[in-house]
Amino acid sequence: MIGQLGIIILSFADTMMVGRCGTAELAAASFVNNMFNLVIVFATGFSYGLTPVVGNHYGRGECPSVGRVLKNGLAVNAVVAFGLMLLMGLLYLNIHRLGQPAELLPLMRPYYIVLLISLLFVLLFNAFKQFADGITDTVTPMFVLLGGNILNIFLNWVLIYGKLGAPAMGLLGAGVATLTARVVMLLVFVLVFFTAKRYRPYVQGFLESRINRKDFVLLNKMGMPVGLQMGMETASFSLSTVMVGWLGTVALAAHQVMLTVGQLGFMMYYGMAAAVAVKASNFHGQNDLPAVRTTASVGFRIILVMAAMVCVPLLLFRDSVGFLFTESAEVAAMVATLVIPFVVYQFGDGLQCNYSNALRGISDVKMVSVYAFIAYFLVSLPSAYIFGFVFKWGLTGIWLSFPLGLTTAGLLFYRRFRYAVRST
Repeated sequence: MIGQLGIIILSFADTMMVGRCGTAELAAASFVNNMFNLVIVFATGFSYGLTPVVGNHYGRGECPSVGRVLKNGLAVNAVVAFGLMLLMGLLYLNIHRLGQPAELLPLMRPYYIVLLISLLFVLLFNAFKQFADGITDTVTPMFVLLGGNILNIFLNWVLIYGKLGAPAMGLLGAGVATLTARVVMLLVFVLVFFTAKRYRPYVQGFLESRINRKDFVLLNKMGMPVGLQMGMETASFSLSTVMVGWLGTVALAAHQVMLTVGQLGFMMYYGMAAAVAVKASNFHGQNDLPAVRTTASVGFRIILVMAAMVCVPLLLFRDSVGFLFTESAEVAAMVATLVIPFVVYQFGDGLQCNYSNALRGISDVKMVSVYAFIAYFLVSLPSAYIFGFVFKWGLTGIWLSFPLGLTTAGLLFYRRFRYAVRST
């Protein structure tokens, strides 16, 4: 959770620093970040397939197998990274066809290219992180993430505003800072893996093993449904961003601010839900189903407490939240109207985070992508268009679709988990 909160601090800092450059820069960042969030979240979900495989070997004390799975996990993530880079490269060539404000395109394009280059480093880092989580070492990834975030924020200050003799690069500077931090984080994790005493039992298995078809297929089988599930959830937000762009620059800027605030809850919930997945995978490897059920139940109760902690102050200070990121009174007023739909969807968000990860922990991931398609593509996205443009409720209408999609997903995942634990 602390590692996830570090990501949120970075997201807040990015948005606040770019917002000081102007509404146009904030709106351009909103569009590009949401396009990349789609593939990054898919990639993160895909890498999550590594955790239960590592967790099961770890639960049985099979250290060489853990190292072998990590090597294959790095290979699989590299292949996925190049595929995503190709896909996003094609989107870049057609970015002018997506109906966004024309004045934003010169700001979007260079920022987009820098984030595109950084994708490979994101996926390789994810593989190391999920390996560490699988052996219950959540502390090392936390420190690497926090260190990378501090570096990123410092480089933002230097490159966005032109400090310490550097040129003032604005939005592009934020992209270069992000790329640099992602490269450094990967290099640090590689160094730690090969030198830390705790990882020595796994290094030998890593060095002596080969990339093999069995692990390659298994990791794809485990990772793809989770990646699709998380990717489709993010797609409901990212594709909604395209709709928001039809409403204009101010709406895009307000949307970006509220998404940044919204990540506070989501990443906290996912931090706890990731712990649910780790412990569930360990207990599942020991065939202790009562402990699996208890883990999922307690995890969700903790997430509900977190949701209350996020929502209460946000409701109380909703008129001031927007001014943390921009000086525009128009943007801040629009942000205040989005707080209510945000509060409404916290229950569904916590529910789907917890039980999708509980399913991942017991390696029951076949149906998660099907449920995600139903919730986000058949419920959330059509609702966003209907509420926003047919009913003419604008940006608030688009945000009212999110509670419907997230709660539908949460209920479907919960139902599947109950069935899977009973039938195992």
